Amino acid sequence: MAIEGPLKELNIHDVFQLLDLGRKTGALRVTSELRQNSGVVHFERGAVVAAQIASNPHPLGELLQRAGKLREEDLARARAIQQAGDSRRLGEILIAIDAITRREMERCVRAQVEEVVFELMSWSEGYFSFIEGPTDRQAIEAVASIPTEAVLMEAARRIDEWARIEAKVPHLGVVPRIRPTDDGAGAPLDLVPFEWEVLAAVDGQRSVRELAEAVGRSDFDVARTIYGLTSAGLVLLDDTRPAPAAAGQAPVAPSVRVEEHLAMGDVESARVAAEEAIAAQPERPEGWAVLGRALLGMRRYEEAEDALSQSLHRDPVRPAPRRLLGLAQAAQGRFADAVETWDRWTRLQPKDDAEEGRAAEVNRLRQAATALMEALRGRHA
Repeated sequence: MAIEGPLKELNIHDVFQLLDLGRKTGALRVTSELRQNSGVVHFERGAVVAAQIASNPHPLGELLQRAGKLREEDLARARAIQQAGDSRRLGEILIAIDAITRREMERCVRAQVEEVVFELMSWSEGYFSFIEGPTDRQAIEAVASIPTEAVLMEAARRIDEWARIEAKVPHLGVVPRIRPTDDGAGAPLDLVPFEWEVLAAVDGQRSVRELAEAVGRSDFDVARTIYGLTSAGLVLLDDTRPAPAAAGQAPVAPSVRVEEHLAMGDVESARVAAEEAIAAQPERPEGWAVLGRALLGMRRYEEAEDALSQSLHRDPVRPAPRRLLGLAQAAQGRFADAVETWDRWTRLQPKDDAEEGRAAEVNRLRQAATALMEALRGRHA
C-alpha cells in the first residue's frame, strides 16, 4: 500500500498521525526540490524506529562519538567484528562489547529521530511517499521504538520554543562573539557544563550552525544555549558576515542582483540568483523573499507562495514578503486568503518608508479582491 502526495495538500504532521492511527509499518520518504533535501522515517506498527536526512547524514558511530559516548577504538573494534561476518547491527555489537549502554544508544537514536522530524515539520512544500512493508533492520545501524505522538509533541514543543529563541537568534547563520569586558573582576558565572562547552567554542567566526557541528550537538540545542548566553550578556550576535567577493570588488547583495535581473526582464536569472542565495544561507529570510519575487515575475504562483511562506516562517514580521504573499494568493483565485494576508500587512509595525509607500496600492488590491470574492459568492448563491 502506498500513500503519497504533495505537502501542500497534507502536511507532515497529519501524515505522521495517519500512520500512527493506522499502526503502519514501512518507510516514509519526504523530498523537497526547493531545498534539495530529503528525509526518510521508518515506522513499525505506527511507532518511529529510525530516521535519516540527506543534509545531516551522520552514521550512528559518528553521532555517538560527537556526543562523547563512544571511543574511536571501540567503534573500530565493532566495525571489525561486522566486517568479519557478524550479521548484527552496529548498535547491537557496540552494546555487546560494552562500548555503550543500551540506554545511551536509544537516547542517541531518539535525538537523531527528533532532529529529522523537527526539520521535516518545517517544510510546507515538497512531496511525501509512504511505502508499506517490513523494515529492513539490517540496513539500519540502530533502531528504537518511539511512540509517534511523543515525537510529534517534542517537535511541537521545539517549534514553540524556537519562536522564543528567534527573538535573539533570528537564524542559524548569526555569528556569536564574546562580549568585551573591562579589566575588573566580574561576578562568578553559573553555567552548566554544556554552556561552558559552547561558550569556549565561540570564536567570533563560526555561525550557530557551525558551532553545533563543532561541539557535536543539534542546531536546536546550541541555538537555545546561545539564546541563554546572549540573555545573560555573555555573547553578542553579528547578524551578517560579508560574502566572498573578487579582489577590490564589493559583494553584491542577492536582493540587488534580483532587482537588476527583474529590471531587465530576465526573471530566470533572477530566480537563479535567489536560489544561489538560499543555497548559501538557507536559514536567512531574505533569500526566500527574493525567490518569491522572482517566481511571481515568472507567474509560478504556487511556488512563489511556498517561497514567501518560508521567508515569513523565518521572520514573521517582515512586511514585504507578506504583501507579496497576498499577490500570490490572489493570483491563484484565493481572494479571502489574500484579503486576510493584506490585513495582517496593514497591522504590521514598523514598516520602512518603501513599504509604507505601498499602503495605497495594497488598499486598492484588497478592495479589488474583496469585490471579486463577493461577486463569486453571489454567483454561487
